[in-house]
Amino acid sequence: MRILALCVALLFSLSCCNGYKFLMVLNSPGRSHFNVGHALAKGLVQAGHQITVVSVFPLKEPMPGYEDIIVPNIIQVMKGDLAALWQSIQKPVTRKLIDHYDMGFRLTRGLFVDANFQALLHSNRTFDAIICETFYNDAHYGLAEHFQAPLIGLSTGGGLTFITDMVGSPAPASFVPHIMLPFNDHMSLPERLVNVAFLAYERLLLDYYYLPGQEALYREFFPHNKRCFYAMRRNASLVLINQHVSLSFPRPNAPNLIEVGGMHIDGKLRPLPAQIEKFLNESEHGAIYFSMGSNLKSKDLPPAKVQEILKAFRGLRQRVLWKFELHDLPNKPDNLFISDWFPQTDILAHPKVLAFVTHGGMLSTTESIYHGKPVIGLPIFSDQFFNMAHAEQTGYGIMLDFKSLNAGDFRAAIERITGVPAYTAVVRGMSHRYRDQQQTPLQNAVYWVEHVTRHQGAAYLQSAAQRLNWWQYHNVDVLLIIFALLWLLLLVLPFAVWRLLRAVFAAGGQRQQQGQKRKRN
Repeated sequence: MRILALCVALLFSLSCCNGYKFLMVLNSPGRSHFNVGHALAKGLVQAGHQITVVSVFPLKEPMPGYEDIIVPNIIQVMKGDLAALWQSIQKPVTRKLIDHYDMGFRLTRGLFVDANFQALLHSNRTFDAIICETFYNDAHYGLAEHFQAPLIGLSTGGGLTFITDMVGSPAPASFVPHIMLPFNDHMSLPERLVNVAFLAYERLLLDYYYLPGQEALYREFFPHNKRCFYAMRRNASLVLINQHVSLSFPRPNAPNLIEVGGMHIDGKLRPLPAQIEKFLNESEHGAIYFSMGSNLKSKDLPPAKVQEILKAFRGLRQRVLWKFELHDLPNKPDNLFISDWFPQTDILAHPKVLAFVTHGGMLSTTESIYHGKPVIGLPIFSDQFFNMAHAEQTGYGIMLDFKSLNAGDFRAAIERITGVPAYTAVVRGMSHRYRDQQQTPLQNAVYWVEHVTRHQGAAYLQSAAQRLNWWQYHNVDVLLIIFALLWLLLLVLPFAVWRLLRAVFAAGGQRQQQGQKRKRN
């Protein structure tokens, strides 16, 4: 009987953890963001589930259990934002944050009004959980109530405040810097002042600009949802974040915020194209790989910057692979190979590649650490400054200012990163620590998605912090009452002391007069 009971229990557990239907919404137009979500989607399919993926990147070859819903309107509404990325470096970080929120409004509405997405909204389909990319699109989280399923957030970047808010994850300003600031977890007093000021600025923008705008979109496109916008966005069952403690620094996380950084790296190496393989193998002094990611196009660089970069490359002992989106580059030196596409992870794994020149995006820095390659960073926007500041402070990278980039500084950085063994030693140690995990990041992500689905949202994981406003979370209301009482005490105490002293002196005077009176009598 015990054996039979065990068999029944095993069959039940297998039936519970397989065969779910998921909806995944990847609203970012960036290929790198899609790669993270796509890795999870494939992992869930391989685990026996069905998944419907809303994105701008359909599969090239059909996969059983994987359904595409293409939303081309996203590309249309984001054309201006993608074209302006290079210019964003000229703006202060306070303005960049507003630009991100404005982009989010366009992105959120752009997905809502897409004809294919509207068809999905008005269908009678059912899902066991909604996996929604967290990319300035809080109104999209209403899909969870719309389809009566738990909400799972997928952060392809770092822990921005509006993401950690979803699960009430703590972020003490004393040692958790904002990811748009180039600080680490050991901030000086001036840095902590800047961090607190910027976080307060972000909080004001969130509460009085960004969230009200997203709330309006939520009410417009989910008019029948019963839960209010603010309650809805704080009801996430799980948030998967593209981060890992070995890639950054330790910080406290809520139990339903799970680090799965690097889950897009499958560890499988594929043969390089013959021309690239030959170019690398024949590089007597090694090679440098240079890519600014999928959104920043090197062809859109100012011509003066292109010439400075070419001047730095000319005469280098190393060969250079540069992701450049034009087939012809005038004045190209012989040691330079250009292409509009490179198999990045396979190139970084090549033993001849000595270093990676990057914009410092989270995916690129993760891949460089995974393959043990030091970096030279040219950050342009968002968390790239934070990632590259961490690389420089940790000792596996050099950060350069793109605005003042010149051939001399760029050349010196390349010679230093390839000539000082300490950079490679540090990043290889990080690679060893990152790889030393109980299970792969993808396996971890699949487990937690199944777990919260299996337990109908796993409400037991949700911290009470998810239900608190920021002033309640930080006890601002309690502190105000304490300060008010202290202020009142400071006002009343001197008056009370003065009255007491006056009464004492008056009583003393009366006793003296009475004494003198008795003497006269």
